[in-house]
Amino acid sequence: MDEPSPASVTDIRATARWLVREGRGILAADERTTTLAKRFAAVGIPSTPESQRAYREMLFGAEGIGDSLSGVILFDETIHQSTAAGVPFPAQLAAQGVLPGVKVDGGAQPLAGFPGEAVTEGLDGLRQRLAGYRALGARFAKWRAVIAVDAELPTTGCMLANAHALARYAALCQEAGLVPIVEPEVLMDGSHTLERCSTVTESMLRTLFTSLAAQRVELEAMILKPNMVTSGKACVTQASTASVAQATVECLRRTVPAAVPGIAFLSGGQRPIQATEHLDAINRLGPHPWRVTFSFARALQEDALSVWQGHESNIDAARQAFLQRAVCNAAASDGAYTADLEAG
Repeated sequence: MDEPSPASVTDIRATARWLVREGRGILAADERTTTLAKRFAAVGIPSTPESQRAYREMLFGAEGIGDSLSGVILFDETIHQSTAAGVPFPAQLAAQGVLPGVKVDGGAQPLAGFPGEAVTEGLDGLRQRLAGYRALGARFAKWRAVIAVDAELPTTGCMLANAHALARYAALCQEAGLVPIVEPEVLMDGSHTLERCSTVTESMLRTLFTSLAAQRVELEAMILKPNMVTSGKACVTQASTASVAQATVECLRRTVPAAVPGIAFLSGGQRPIQATEHLDAINRLGPHPWRVTFSFARALQEDALSVWQGHESNIDAARQAFLQRAVCNAAASDGAYTADLEAG
């Protein structure tokens, strides 16, 4: 039986399942303009509105992305943009069999009364913005919360504030006919151990699902985008791939209801191949009650950006590098990744 096309999937429960179906993941191409400018600067590419638009077109125009990707998360600026030929990016993606989504939060701001912690803002006017994004072709949305970790942080107040915002966002998305991707990111920054990351991630997820229940969010029509349980970047002892996989699976099984159709991990600053290896190891510990896949940003784009260098003559090679990482991660989402896939 042929797979349903994006146009034929209209119910939000079906859309959520479609986004996390077998052999597919989600590209997070929702970096803010300032973030993308930093990445351009690192490889010597001038950052202009046109160069950023051309970069997106280079990624979205890679023929065959629908074989490994089910969705792409866009930034507000990007969802309004078009290809050089005038095709809106949401339409370009849909033609490839990929659902367009959009990041809708307003970014993290200092949490009053809680030094060193942040809360994500953007709920004001969100109902109206979601309706506008739906009219532009978006089928899902994303909201990111950031949770800092050290010996004392995060506080209960910080976790409660971010969980409430995530739950209110998710309820508004479902009201608008959009699938919410709910992203509570426990940051890798710091020297914390794997065990500390596990404790914090478990606490955050428990707090989150309590808030989602309180706001009557339909679990069957959402996707969770969590961090993997890893050592902090500055931790002296870095956990092995097997340890990351085991700790992550144990944490998720304790906290994430089976009603959630899928978990799409963020890469969180991991190296591209490292993120792929971790995802593969997690899936080899299955079967899981939810589909486990990826929603990577830099871990999917880094190689392509380095190859592209802002030159039209490099587009084909850059697209091939992008597709290669997508294929490797799609295999990892099925627990079928091998190092041989890196050779293409």
